[in-house]
Amino acid sequence: MPSPTAAQRILVVDDDHNIVRLVRAYLEKAGYQVLTAYNGETTLQILRHDRPALVVLDLMLPDEDGWDITRRVRSDPILADTPIIMLTARIDDTDKIIGLELGADDYITKPFNPREVVARVRSVLRRSQGFNAPRPPRVLQQAGLLMDLDRREVMVNGQPVELTTTEFNLLKTLLENPGYAFTRSELIEQALGYEYEGSERTLDSHMRNLRRKIEPKPGEKTCIQTVYGLGYRLVEP
Repeated sequence: MPSPTAAQRILVVDDDHNIVRLVRAYLEKAGYQVLTAYNGETTLQILRHDRPALVVLDLMLPDEDGWDITRRVRSDPILADTPIIMLTARIDDTDKIIGLELGADDYITKPFNPREVVARVRSVLRRSQGFNAPRPPRVLQQAGLLMDLDRREVMVNGQPVELTTTEFNLLKTLLENPGYAFTRSELIEQALGYEYEGSERTLDSHMRNLRRKIEPKPGEKTCIQTVYGLGYRLVEP
């Protein structure tokens, strides 16, 4: 498994100091530099000043919840592409779906094994930054969609669109396989690099966000088609 690059900073946010100490110890043992915060205000200050590579964010904080922080991060042009793994003590899928729809890249339910946190951090960073050998510049294009893989930029009808890491990788997989009908588990595994373990609503939330950003106006022809009872495909021109 690839080792983290030098001094990759991970921000761990939780108002439970014991959880922060535990997660910090495991992440530091794995080779990461760890920053910590215990409330929303400090979290945003660290994000803007230190620009960590990833945030492990608790849902429930004393001043504002993880949903509000995620919303503020995703609406900030400078911070918008920061990967977020959300921690939640709630087991209701609805809470997780809300976080994913706001732009969280992954979630972990408490209580958790700290080794799982390290594994999820590695997985999300691998998807967002890449550990593959350099390759020739590539551009994927279909109709009004243009994706520059090296710059990690997406244009829709000539206008830049900000996508989360998860949304970018889902769209990349669809663009590389136009017309192919992916099952939900295939799409998760090929686009995100791990076996599908969550509910189907998790992927559906990511796809709703992606469609909202790249699709034309409601009622017009869509480029991402739902294959009912199966999954999704990118409609060929």
